[in-house]
Amino acid sequence: MKLVSVIVLIYNSEKYIAATLESVLSQTYHHIEVLLIDDGSPDKSIEICQQFNDSRIKIIRQPNSGLPGARNAGIRQAKGDYLAFIDGDDLWRRDKLEHHVNHLANSAEVGVSFSRSAFIDEAGKFLGSYQTPKLKGITPSYLMRCNPVGNGSAAVVRREVFAAIAFSPRQYSDNRYDTLDCYFDEQFHYSGGDVDLWLRILLQTKWQIEGIPEALTLYRVHSSGLSAQLDRQLAAGEQLIAKIHTYATQLDKNWEAVMRAYHLRYLARSAIRWKSDAIAIRLMHQAIASYWRIVLESPRQTVMTLIAAYLLLLVPRHWRAHFEVIVGQPTTIFQKLRTRIRIQN
Repeated sequence: MKLVSVIVLIYNSEKYIAATLESVLSQTYHHIEVLLIDDGSPDKSIEICQQFNDSRIKIIRQPNSGLPGARNAGIRQAKGDYLAFIDGDDLWRRDKLEHHVNHLANSAEVGVSFSRSAFIDEAGKFLGSYQTPKLKGITPSYLMRCNPVGNGSAAVVRREVFAAIAFSPRQYSDNRYDTLDCYFDEQFHYSGGDVDLWLRILLQTKWQIEGIPEALTLYRVHSSGLSAQLDRQLAAGEQLIAKIHTYATQLDKNWEAVMRAYHLRYLARSAIRWKSDAIAIRLMHQAIASYWRIVLESPRQTVMTLIAAYLLLLVPRHWRAHFEVIVGQPTTIFQKLRTRIRIQN
């Protein structure tokens, strides 16, 4: 039986970490080790974790180094054949790991198995929408337009994949792990590191990335500090583009404009989710200005995002809740049919 190393990233997660850890420990696939990476968390997250009496748990403490640094620390300590990641505020369906282990066992060419995700709010309530990306035939060109994995809690990765893309960060003199191999690039403090990793896997190895058509991950969306989050993600997008220039010379010459436009549209959809109409409209205008062909390549999502942004602007605030129920029902029903969702508490 294959061992799965579950790497739980912990930083300021005390409100959610108990539920997250319960969703990991209650998996129907039992042959796991659970590595809790305390990334210098200043709250009581680890104290809460210490209340769980399970021999599969191991706590790893380190000074704060950010999300990629915490993931790298977990990978270095992991003993499993497969490595799974979950952030300290997300949840898994009880049969998530079972599905991924079966997927990888039956797909010798797949190095990264991911699931679709359902969005939940800060209280754990289902928001009525899902991430429904392409599941097969994922290419570098597609990755420029969409991150199919979607979030850091959705993927399960073969150990061999990380061995194939390991690199030394010795060129970064301020990196305290400059004598150790890295996998996620620790320059990406907030976002962008996932796409960089998936792209390096596709360009530099034989492994494929493939998804499971069920929403096995519950991804928590936070509303606090939306503007700051968007600003950081915009900056991270530009940082990612700059890095890709250093290793992806075989890509189409228009890839930079394509990637920027689709990233802006993604951020616009996040702004709509939290009812920030002015920000959403600005981001959509920037997306179309960057690469107007996005309207032809992805007309439904682009036009609907633009319409939703303007409707949000026009609808009075006290009507928005009712408006969202009316507009959201068809989309929710359609997505349920596509994903065959079975959310289990």
